[in-house]
Amino acid sequence: MSSSWSLRRRRRLAEEAGGTSAAPPRIAVLTIARDEGEMLTRWVDHYGRAAGHENLIVFDDGSTDGSTDDLSCTVQRLPGFRKGNFEAGRMGLASGVAQGLLGIYDVVIFTDVDEFLVPDPARYANLSDYLARRPERVIAPFALNVVHHTAVEGPMVSGKPIVGQRAYAQFAPLMCKPSVKRVPAAWTLASHGIKAPYVPDPGLFMLHMKFADVDLLRRQADRRNELAKSVGRGKGSSWGRSGDDLAGLLTTATASVGADVEEFDPTSVLPARLVREEDGVHRAVGPGHIDNLRNQPLLRIPERLHGIV
Repeated sequence: MSSSWSLRRRRRLAEEAGGTSAAPPRIAVLTIARDEGEMLTRWVDHYGRAAGHENLIVFDDGSTDGSTDDLSCTVQRLPGFRKGNFEAGRMGLASGVAQGLLGIYDVVIFTDVDEFLVPDPARYANLSDYLARRPERVIAPFALNVVHHTAVEGPMVSGKPIVGQRAYAQFAPLMCKPSVKRVPAAWTLASHGIKAPYVPDPGLFMLHMKFADVDLLRRQADRRNELAKSVGRGKGSSWGRSGDDLAGLLTTATASVGADVEEFDPTSVLPARLVREEDGVHRAVGPGHIDNLRNQPLLRIPERLHGIV
């Protein structure tokens, strides 16, 4: 972690950039998890600090690794999604619960366990400050797939922030999805779409950790691949690939890239081009995870984000 981006410095820059915040919004954060022990603890810690642990809900979809035991937030254990109805059931659950929560909360956030929303610390003190100053009905981030540059970075150390241990990422247009909302419009398309307009905001990052560690990627991919084989989940997605397959793709994608690459610059992206509307559904557009990994340039994560997640 860089000492130049201490919490005090982040707060000072945010104050200089934005002035006085409005009243803090009431924020609820949801996720659906199954055997996600490596990331779930980090998710609870990150969003617990942002919204309060009492405002988090983890829906446990049949975990067997003990990862949802003794969490410092609400855990709702599910009886299981109907076979062949996983994605529709997941979106129905998230959208229905969010609609109810918006009768109490100002904002509802839904992310996967490996997705971490981080407002630009040069402009905002924290997520509450960001949401107090951004009144949009639906908000989407600029997404970075954090990438383990296996040629220059070693194994990930548990208990320490990931960003800093991992200094590289690829911009991920498809992940610039509408994760934050103030309206009961339903999420769809695996939460990459919503029935309301939005434009991704370069002042909010999503740090997606699917590819942040080659060993973790291998283990998690094998678990998901077993579900794809046994109950047909994730058809047409990377769930159909084995852990060794995805780990090999990650290693190959970074093998020929040196350590000295350009830093990601949010101003280089036109936000309006990241969204398409079809039949009233506004959705993020871009290549899937595998094509993104193969074809997007490797970039440095801005130093100001180090140590936050």
